[in-house]
Amino acid sequence: MPVSKAQQKAVAKYKKANYAEIRILISPKEKKEAIQTHAATRDESLNAFVNRAIDETMEREKEAK
Repeated sequence: MPVSKAQQKAVAKYKKANYAEIRILISPKEKKEAIQTHAATRDESLNAFVNRAIDETMEREKEAK
């Protein structure tokens, strides 16, 4: 079922109010596929994996101080 324009507008408004976007570059290009595969083997989206990796790293480094 197609999404209505009103629904698209509501989703865009929600994202703008609740999310920040960070653009990252991956080198070499092939590494992106490896990261996506790694996330998929853990039943995570790429976004969920990156967020978890950041959270775990920040917590680990916080504890190391």
